[in-house]
Amino acid sequence: MEQSAARALPPHTLMRRAGLAVARLALALAPHARTVWVAAGPGNNGGDGIEAAMHLQSWGKQVRLTWLGDPGSAPADTRLSWARAQAVGVQRHEEPGREPDAQDLCIDALLGLGASRATEGLLADTIDRLNASAAPVLAIDLPSGLDPDTGQPLGARAVRARWTLSLLSLKPGLFTGQGRDLAGEVWFCDLGVSAQPGDARLGPAPDVLHRPHASHKGSFGDVLVVGGAAGMAGAALLAASAALHGGAGRVLVGLLDPQPSSRLNDQPELMFRRPDDEVFRRATVVCGCGGADAVREHLPRLISLAPRLVLDADALNALARDSGLQQLLARRMARPECADTTVMTPHPLEAARLLGSDTESVQRNRLAAARALAQRYHCVVVLKGSGSVIAAPDQMPVINPTGNARLATAGTGDVLAGMVAARLASGRGAFMAACDAVYQHGSLADHWPADMPLTAGALARAARQP
Repeated sequence: MEQSAARALPPHTLMRRAGLAVARLALALAPHARTVWVAAGPGNNGGDGIEAAMHLQSWGKQVRLTWLGDPGSAPADTRLSWARAQAVGVQRHEEPGREPDAQDLCIDALLGLGASRATEGLLADTIDRLNASAAPVLAIDLPSGLDPDTGQPLGARAVRARWTLSLLSLKPGLFTGQGRDLAGEVWFCDLGVSAQPGDARLGPAPDVLHRPHASHKGSFGDVLVVGGAAGMAGAALLAASAALHGGAGRVLVGLLDPQPSSRLNDQPELMFRRPDDEVFRRATVVCGCGGADAVREHLPRLISLAPRLVLDADALNALARDSGLQQLLARRMARPECADTTVMTPHPLEAARLLGSDTESVQRNRLAAARALAQRYHCVVVLKGSGSVIAAPDQMPVINPTGNARLATAGTGDVLAGMVAARLASGRGAFMAACDAVYQHGSLADHWPADMPLTAGALARAARQP
C-alpha cells in the first residue's frame, strides 16, 4: 500500500503526513508532557518519528531524539525529515537525558513494519529503556518487535506501549495473541490513502434484533445442551443458562450424569430431557460442555441428525481422537442443507489436538490456525483467546475486538457456546451467529462493573441478545 501510494504522490508526502499525525496524537494524549523522548530507528519508521519530533519541537515541547540511524545511509525521506527537524532545533542525543517521568512521553519509532527477526544490540537495549521508563509510550504503526501478522513478539523483546497509532492499515497482530497487551489502545490514520483488501477484518458490533410482537417461543427455536457428565453438570447448565438468557425460545438439557443432584439447577425455565433422536432432529444442539468421555456415544447421532450444531470442549477432544467422527462430520458438511450450520469453539489446546499440532504452534499464528481448522473440518471455527478469531471456509476471518482477562475464569467458554447456540436457533447463519456471540461475550466483560466479580454464572445471566 505504501509503495503504491508513494508512486502517486509527491516525494516525502506520506512521511510528512505520518509525522504530523503522530505529533497531533501525542499532543492530544499527553498535553502536559514537557519532555518527549523519540527513539527512532534507522529506517522509515524512524523517519516518521523524526518528522513528529520536528512538529513537537516547533510547538514548544522539549524533544530529545535518539536516532539509531545515520544521515549518510538513511532512506531519502528520512534524510529530508532530519533536515526539517534540524531546522527547528531538534538535536540528536545518544541518551534520552534524564529519565522520563510519568508526566513525560516516549515515542517508539524504532522498527514498525521493518522488523523481521529478534532485536539485538543497541536496538534491544533501547527497547529495554522504553519498557523501563515511567513515561507512557506511543508506538508508531506497531510496537517495535511485534509481528504484524501474528501478534507474537519476534524475539524476547518487544515494546509495551500504552497507545499505538497504526498507519495506512490496521495490522492483525495488534488485535490477537500478545498484540493487545503490547499495543495498548490502538488509534488509526489512513494517511489519506484508500484502503485495499486485507487478510482479516475486525468483528463489528451485532445488529439490534427486532422481535415481532406476534411471536411465540417457537419463533426463536429450541436449544438442547448435551453434556454435564458426573461431577461436571455445572458446565452444561452454564451453557443452557446462556442460551436461555441469550434469547432461545426453549432450552432443554440432556445431562450425561446418570444421577444428577436435584439441587443443581435454580432455573425452572430449563427443561431436562433424555438425549434422543427426536429432539436431536429439531433442536440446535450444543455438545461437549462438561461431557467427559460420556459424550462420545452421542456424537455420531448428533453429527448426523442435528440441523444446527455447536461443538465445544469434550466433543472437540473426542473428534480429535476419532477418525470415524471426523468422517461423519465431513459427510455432514457435504450436505447442502448443512452449509453454515456448524460451529466449533476450541481454545488453543483443543485446536492443537484437532490439528495434530501443539499449543505453541497454534498461538504462534492464530489466524493461520483458525483458517486451517475451518478448511480441515469445513465449518465455522471460533479460536478462543486474546483476540478470538472466527474463521470459515471461503470467508475472510474476523478478529474479535472485545473482551479482557476477566473472562479467564472457569465456565466462560461454556457460556459462549450457549450464546452461539441461541443465535443459531433464532435463524442466524453459523458465521454471523459466532461473530455476534463472540463480540457480545467480550463486550459484556468490557462493560462489567469494576466492583462486581465476573463469574460464568453471572455472565450467562447477562447474555441477552442486543
